[in-house]
Formats: sequence, structure tokens, C-alpha cells
Amino acid sequence: MRTVVITGSASGIGLATAEILRGRGDRVIGVDLHDAEVIADLSTVAGRAAMVEDVRALSGGTIDAVIANAGLAMPSPATVAVNFYGCLATLDGLRPLLLGAPEPRAALTSSMASLMPHDDLLVELALAGDEPKALARAQELVDADLGALIYSSTKVALCRWMRRVAATADWAGAGIPLNGIGPGIVETPMTADLIASEEQRAAMADVVPMPLNGYMRPEVPGHLLAWLVSEENTHLCGQLVFVDGGSDAVIRGDSTW
Repeated sequence: MRTVVITGSASGIGLATAEILRGRGDRVIGVDLHDAEVIADLSTVAGRAAMVEDVRALSGGTIDAVIANAGLAMPSPATVAVNFYGCLATLDGLRPLLLGAPEPRAALTSSMASLMPHDDLLVELALAGDEPKALARAQELVDADLGALIYSSTKVALCRWMRRVAATADWAGAGIPLNGIGPGIVETPMTADLIASEEQRAAMADVVPMPLNGYMRPEVPGHLLAWLVSEENTHLCGQLVFVDGGSDAVIRGDSTW
């Protein structure tokens, strides 16, 4: 039996992934604000530190995989705190617990929004590790009525961070594949208000075209995450795998980068 930590496990993709893994016989340590084995607020430094210690205590000091899935889609600084810094704190904080596992794995949830317009300065500040300045920049975007750029900026920063670290000694050198998924529109509580009517769905299709089977249930990206942290995944390294019904192919065409 493998032990897998999943953040954002109480709903959406996190919940679906947890159910898939438990159905396979894995032990899941869920992390969320409610209805989870570990209750933690990943928007705060203290909450992130407490999460690591609680996971350490529950797991006995060793885990087989971690899925940094928790995220927000609000036009607010909190989205930066959770999507980027909460994700990094999860992966970096729990990496030592992976080192004792025979087949350690790690994955994160990004988004096809990483292909969308973003704020370069916010991305740079996030990657520089300056959380106060990054949060301040996010507030500047909100004040300038540009808050819609925050979510995509966090996902761009997250993908760039993953590409930079996945092949380093800390991850690949330690035998830990680190990869991510880039979902399109998933029918979850986070997106419910965006696709509630036919008019909204039509408008969203112009931004996020999904010619293959349209919007998806959270089990679809859940199965991909489950494979990324499985023992079968031995060589995928630093890859963002788009599970988006074709959005990436439509938007970028011939380009693969």
C-alpha cells in the first residue's frame, strides 16, 4: 500500500483523485480547509508549516507520493498565496518525506490558463520568492481592474518553476519524477459559476476551445494525476501534460513550446 498526500482533497479534482487512489488500495492523506485528514490553510506561512508537520506525524515520516493540487481562481492576492507559494511549500516541504520511499513521485495541478495572457511582473516576483511583493503586485492588478490576470500568472509561474527544478539533483537526481497537468474546463465547484448557462458556456468556448468531448468531469484529470504518481511513471520529468479536450492544440497549433 502506497501513501499519497493530496492537497485540495475535499472537492473537485483533488477529491476525484483521492477516490481513484483509495479505490486502488492506496492510503490517501488529504489536505484541505475542511473534510480532510489534515486541516490546513495553505495561504499562510504558518498553515503551510503546520501541514508539513501534520503529514509527517500521520505518515510516520515517509510518503510515496505528493499531489500539490490545492488552488483558487479568485481575482485576489490569496490566489497567488495558495496557487504558487502553497504549492511550492507543499512540494518542497514534503520532499524529504519522499526520500525514504522506494518509488517516490510528485505532481502538481496547473491549468491550460498557463497559455493565457498574464502579468510578467507578477510571474517574476513569484519566481524570485518574494511573497510580500508578489501579493502586493496582485493587489495592484485588482485595483487596476486587471485581476483576471492573477490566476493565469500563478499557473505560468508554477510551470516555469517546475521546469527549472524537475531535472535537478533535488528531484530527478533523487529519483523523484516531478510533473504537472494542465486541465481545461473541469466541472467542479470552482467553475460552476462560469459555465452555469448556455450563454456562459458559449462565451467560455471562445476562450477555452475543447473540441474533444467538451467539458470534463474531475475524474478525467484525476486519472492522469493518479498515473503521474504511479510506479509505472519512471521517466516523465518536468512535463506539463495538457488534458484539455484540445485547447492546447487549437491555441498553439504547430508550436509545442
